[in-house]
Amino acid sequence: MQQVILRRIVGGSAMGLQDAILVRTSNTLKYKDDKVTMLDRRRYPEEEVWQTYSSYEEVAAAIEEMVIQGAGSVAFAAGLGLALAARTFDYLPHPEFDRSIEIAGERLKRTRPTGEYLIPLVDKLVSICVKARAKNMDPATAIVKEVERLMEEDDLITRRCGYFAATLIDDGDGILTHCYPGGALIYMLDEVGNQGKEVAVYCSETRPYLQGARLTAQSVSKLGVETKIITDNMGALLMWQGKIQKLITACDRITMNGHIANKIGTYQYAICAGYHRIPFIVLGYDGPQVFTPDASGITIEERDPDEVLYCRGVRTGAPGVGGYYPAFDITPPTLISAIVTDRGVFSPLALRAAYSDRFPVESD
Repeated sequence: MQQVILRRIVGGSAMGLQDAILVRTSNTLKYKDDKVTMLDRRRYPEEEVWQTYSSYEEVAAAIEEMVIQGAGSVAFAAGLGLALAARTFDYLPHPEFDRSIEIAGERLKRTRPTGEYLIPLVDKLVSICVKARAKNMDPATAIVKEVERLMEEDDLITRRCGYFAATLIDDGDGILTHCYPGGALIYMLDEVGNQGKEVAVYCSETRPYLQGARLTAQSVSKLGVETKIITDNMGALLMWQGKIQKLITACDRITMNGHIANKIGTYQYAICAGYHRIPFIVLGYDGPQVFTPDASGITIEERDPDEVLYCRGVRTGAPGVGGYYPAFDITPPTLISAIVTDRGVFSPLALRAAYSDRFPVESD
């Protein structure tokens, strides 16, 4: 692994959409010269540090260690990690190559099991890799081309999701976010500004990695939007005070019957929003996947308990105590006002009908 610190970032300014580096995955994740390079989100925005990896195992470890975050970005990083595996095992004869790629794929799929895109994308890329090798094509190149194509497609999906979400925002809204909702939030706020609406965004800090305080707040503030950071236990009071008119998060998985899995704490915010009759809007990007019909199919990742005992490298827990860290929770459709995707705005209970085209067609 190689580390490069490009700059130390002090302060910030409203530079606009072009300066929101996190808005596109391709801005922060690259494949070049048989190496995968990614922006270290654990250290951004205080420092712009790029980590470079030369093996799929290093990429898998980087995903687990939160160097890269977000369901889509994690899946694409795993895909590029598989390209490194294809390059590493290229010398093997056909049966051994296929088996080695399958083993590498299984390793990458275990890194963050809750995310919606990781497992199906890696499975798809394993198939592309094996078929390319059988046709005497370069399997690593085939994987990289497909991942880069999907990242471009993902940006279009993200833009459309943000555009549709902007139609739900009113002038003067106070918006509460949790964790980093991804590029759709940034595109949404950019479109809201283009429509002449003024909003304020309250970013929950999102312990223990502080994605809200660092990634969301940095990205939102660069649009010139009023941005305030709050601790994770302040949301209910702000709703009671009338400061919040919309709760907006993304999600790591959507079921066909309208449940969502997202960063731990989303469920409690949704309960508070429901009590205060505040709309909870979910940025759902490209929508639900048929392989997750209901919440029973969602694996909740449980991370190292020590992670909740530390914050930014400093121990905050009392000596001699343990921790517990489920990284995600599940919110039922009854607490969700709308799920916004690149196809439009949907009631969570209408998703199955809206995405019926994703079910396999049964032959007679």
